Amino acid sequence: MIYLDHNATTKIEPSVLEAMMPYLEDHYGNPASNHRFGRRAHTAIEAAREQVASSVNAHPSQVIFTSSGSESNNLIIQGLASSNEQMHFAYSAIEHPCISRPIEHLKLRDYGATKINVTSDGMVDLEGMDQDTIDQINLLTCMMVNNETGVIQDMSKIVDFAHKNNMLVHSDAVQALGKLDVDFENLGLDAMTISSHKIYGPQGVAALIINKKIDLNPLIYGGGQEKGLRSGTENLAAIVGFGKACEQSQDTQVHINTKIKPMQKFLEGELEKMGATIFAKNSQRVANTTFFAINGIDGVTLLTAMDKQGFAMASGAACSSNNNEPSHVLRAMGVEEDLAQAAIRISLGLHNTMDEIKELVMALKKEVERLKQLTAMAA
Repeated sequence: MIYLDHNATTKIEPSVLEAMMPYLEDHYGNPASNHRFGRRAHTAIEAAREQVASSVNAHPSQVIFTSSGSESNNLIIQGLASSNEQMHFAYSAIEHPCISRPIEHLKLRDYGATKINVTSDGMVDLEGMDQDTIDQINLLTCMMVNNETGVIQDMSKIVDFAHKNNMLVHSDAVQALGKLDVDFENLGLDAMTISSHKIYGPQGVAALIINKKIDLNPLIYGGGQEKGLRSGTENLAAIVGFGKACEQSQDTQVHINTKIKPMQKFLEGELEKMGATIFAKNSQRVANTTFFAINGIDGVTLLTAMDKQGFAMASGAACSSNNNEPSHVLRAMGVEEDLAQAAIRISLGLHNTMDEIKELVMALKKEVERLKQLTAMAA
């Protein structure tokens, strides 16, 4: 199999696994324990916290370890709601469900919720917002890089807009770290989410980076770990691996922007020769992500055919891969339902090669032609 679904998850790097192994085998102490095993575990977690903070230009005290990007996003949203019953949330129409669904759930409990439209190029449309609504918003959340289209939002503009209007601002930066410069301090964000398994670290660990001025209630109560915001014994080995992956994220970014970008350019050129639509083609996008559709070819059907040919791709976000509904991101961009239903996402990673992309193109051409013939016979 040739793996082309790195926005869903990445393969753990050998150097990351090597860093983790001592904490899976010998250094297994509980970080809350006061004996030597516990002190060693605690020291390892704090070293990892420093690595994570350094990778995004934050202070280690601002890093709260969680189990996933979804938990981090729920922590900022539901934690704020728990501390303020008058919260009004704003979120873009292309957010991941772990942002949109908790906000929509809170709306049922009479919290304020505003969905912000996006342009046909996948950019957040702040200019289209009503001033009366703007005045009510307490937190604006917007993903830095879209997980389906790869579109990069203008976060400086969004942060300036939010702070000008007395809003806190959070960004889901899960798809940005390791592909872009992510600078928590210079962007002026109040909170930000990053995740280990998107940057060649282990699954099951992520972080919420949070400005200490925010009054946030925990989702999980217990022993008071993570500054009282996330109780529960820490996932020691995974946190160590996350730290190592963050330490290497700058090298990952350089590789993607120098070695992977030419593959993306070649792939998209070949796709257009096949008549494909490249979604958000005119927007600035990360170098590893191509979201496309070939009109008249069902996306799930093509995905299944390519899987049989040995290529692992996606029809959108991994959490929605078993859902037959067209991408909510494309629908928010105004893409017609039939074309959205045909969408396929290819997300390249560190270990893909140009030879693999050429092999992919040959297989795609063959399957697209076969499916077109079948469609013509059925008509």
